[in-house]
Amino acid sequence: MSTYRIEGATGVWEVVIGLEVHAQVVSNSKLFSGAAAAFGAEPNSQVSLVDAAMPGMLPVLNKECIRQAVRTGMAINAPINRWSRFDRKNYFYADLPQGYQISQLYHPLVGEGSIEISLDDKDPDAETKTIGIERIHVEQDAGKLMHDQHPTMSYVDLNRSGVALMEIVSKPDMRSPMEAGAYLRKLRTILRYVGSCDGNMEEGSMRADVNVSVRRPGEEFGTRTETKNVNSVRFVMATVEYEANRQVDVIEGGGKIVQETRLYDPDTGTTRSMRSKEDAHDYRYFPDPDLLPLELDDAFLDDCRASLPELPDAKRHRYETALGLSAYNATVLTAEAETARWFERLLSAVTERQNKDGAAVAKQAANWLISELFGALNRLGKTLETSPVSPAQAAELLALVADGTISGTISKQVFEKMLETGDGAAAIVEREGLKQTSDTGAIDAAIARILADNADKVAQFKAGKEALFGFFVGQTMKAMQGKANPGVVNELLRKALAE
Repeated sequence: MSTYRIEGATGVWEVVIGLEVHAQVVSNSKLFSGAAAAFGAEPNSQVSLVDAAMPGMLPVLNKECIRQAVRTGMAINAPINRWSRFDRKNYFYADLPQGYQISQLYHPLVGEGSIEISLDDKDPDAETKTIGIERIHVEQDAGKLMHDQHPTMSYVDLNRSGVALMEIVSKPDMRSPMEAGAYLRKLRTILRYVGSCDGNMEEGSMRADVNVSVRRPGEEFGTRTETKNVNSVRFVMATVEYEANRQVDVIEGGGKIVQETRLYDPDTGTTRSMRSKEDAHDYRYFPDPDLLPLELDDAFLDDCRASLPELPDAKRHRYETALGLSAYNATVLTAEAETARWFERLLSAVTERQNKDGAAVAKQAANWLISELFGALNRLGKTLETSPVSPAQAAELLALVADGTISGTISKQVFEKMLETGDGAAAIVEREGLKQTSDTGAIDAAIARILADNADKVAQFKAGKEALFGFFVGQTMKAMQGKANPGVVNELLRKALAE
């Protein structure tokens, strides 16, 4: 990784970064109650008696939430602790009805793992780095305070109270804003592949606490600050940048960094102090008396392992070796789970329509998806999920090119019509009269006219200016309105020019 340094007035400084990522578990109900966990419901419409901390209500652990956390741990090559325990983290806040959060401090579900990051997701040759993950523990989320609903009061929405979270704690292995961004993107990709978190940071289902400290290169770690609940990759990188420079200014100005919790303000790009940073003893952790320790058996772990999909690094390697894709194309197609799924549906449909498989078909599908569909979706402000063209429709278009029904040039026109109308490629070709012709008589007549109109260029070609052949091909295709078979055009042109 390229070295990132801050040039202070008194010398060079290094930044040390760790991220605590809170990822909301994909499940139908909450961690300890049967209330729904869906996003976007009316305030306080998904709150059980357990979530509201009514007297005498006991938590019941949701097996699916544990399953999702175990699968996530396996995906980052971390050991799963067969015995884990839930603890109470005691603090008061208006959106925490119980007065404590059920979490795991001393005996987490998942141990140490790691993920490999690259500073450039689109460059397969970019330098990589392994970032350690200290642990993943499962805990319940708090509710949400809304300060903008009333001029003098804050409202409380408890829909999120009790929703299952995985807290994924990295080691302090990152040394630049770019590395922090790359780590968060890669982690989000893995979670989406596994299906344990949707990664929608704008909805709050994935957010990061950003721990930052500075030091002279090679010296001991400095005092860190924690900036809470940063909800985008860009804001995480901005937090690191601002906070590192702020700390250098404080130290060089004769001050000391205070261990504290801070908030990031996206409007100003700055952080501000929120409260002094608590240590574990401030929360008076103790084992939750309402929950037995969690013990996992071999059958449960085997089922979790068997349910894991092919993960992004393995998929990228397979695309390169088995499908013969370029490293660039393989990297782009595996960067997001939805992209890989769309490509594989397209590849399956293309293989079935053309009745052949192999590298040539895979390359055709990959190149079209990356160069044509991605460009069109970007222009239209759409995503693969909202694409007007389905994988099956795209396969139909590619099959028409492959069997010579239409040329590559005409396929672009057909694709535009597909985007506009939603109609299939074959129907558009038939309706618009766009079929490619191999009628040698019509092509010969067009070639004869073009050579007669460009006698000077014919003479130059025959004198050795071979580059003009492309000019004659282009003129012929234009005369045939793009409907001539390029192979036939090339053959007939060579014959005519040799006479």
